[in-house]
Amino acid sequence: MSPAPYLRESFASPSAAPEARSDFLALWRNNLFGDVKSGLITALIAALAAFALPPLWRFLIADAVWSAPDGALCRAPGAGACWAYIRAKTPFFLYGAYPREFYWRVDLTFACAALLIVWLLWPGARAKGAAAIGFFVALPLAGFALLHGAPWLGLPVVGTNLWGGVMVSLLAALVGIVVALPGGVVLALGRRSNLPVARWLSAGLIEFVRGVPLIAVLFMANTMLPLFLPPDWAPDRLLRPLAGIALFASAYMAEVVRAGLNAVPSGQTEGAQALGLGRVATLRLVVLPQALGAVVPGIVNNFIALFKDTTLVAIVGIFDFLHTVDTARLDPVWAGPTIAATGYAFAALFYLAFCLAMSLYSQNVEKRIGGGGRH
Repeated sequence: MSPAPYLRESFASPSAAPEARSDFLALWRNNLFGDVKSGLITALIAALAAFALPPLWRFLIADAVWSAPDGALCRAPGAGACWAYIRAKTPFFLYGAYPREFYWRVDLTFACAALLIVWLLWPGARAKGAAAIGFFVALPLAGFALLHGAPWLGLPVVGTNLWGGVMVSLLAALVGIVVALPGGVVLALGRRSNLPVARWLSAGLIEFVRGVPLIAVLFMANTMLPLFLPPDWAPDRLLRPLAGIALFASAYMAEVVRAGLNAVPSGQTEGAQALGLGRVATLRLVVLPQALGAVVPGIVNNFIALFKDTTLVAIVGIFDFLHTVDTARLDPVWAGPTIAATGYAFAALFYLAFCLAMSLYSQNVEKRIGGGGRH
């Protein structure tokens, strides 16, 4: 029987290897001016940069006032950014009205948090179970004792009415991020549950919280939460918005996690059960790792949005970082139009640095999960 006409009778000769593109200028020329469309976009971006970057450079760097005892030099004609004002107000930006003699307690708390975060996120780190216990269990207890005080440990109490600045913004972001992922997983699993009550309660909570703005959730947590508890158990003024942020972040995270769960093929669960794994082990070892890995960009996007949304706690009277910047500009010693603009530029750089760091880390995680592919 003769072979079909569309089948080869012999192997095709191997093709030559693609030529290595080592010419740096040629590579950039092809990427930026490869066709008319890319050339126009490149020219437009270059024109915008030429229009915006020189004034920014003059204001932030060239004409900036780096050292001054007060705002007089910053109010002079032609003066740029008043970084001397930032240096003078740095303690207030970082700690708010927290007593100066107890700054070390704030520094120690966030140094421990940073160490545990690096331990958890470092790819090659060992004993991550111990790091997780330290971050999720030991750090909240020790951090509360340090920041709030523990008389039985010789640490005087510092009321939350004195907390402010960067410490409050980072605290709100940490609480929201720590609670959002496990809370979102629980709500997502509840929404997919076979139990009608769990499914309805989870879906109702998710849709209700996602259907109102964060400001409304903060107001509800600040005014209504004490109504559901005895007067002696009324939560602290800072704990109320933190609870609202955690609930809001968990509801949004639940939908991201649910999308990841839907992306896991049912064959994965069936294969795990065929190997003898129970429902909990299947979920923990097979389904959740794949589901969370598939939605890393969505998870990090929620974290970035949450970090920026912490500025809204000022609406309910919490003295966060942006609120300290807005308050410090009212000091008559440092009053001036460029001084206020410098404060807001400093706040923008602060949030940009944290959000960019989270974004870069998420890209690294995506590459590791995808086997080093391009994402």
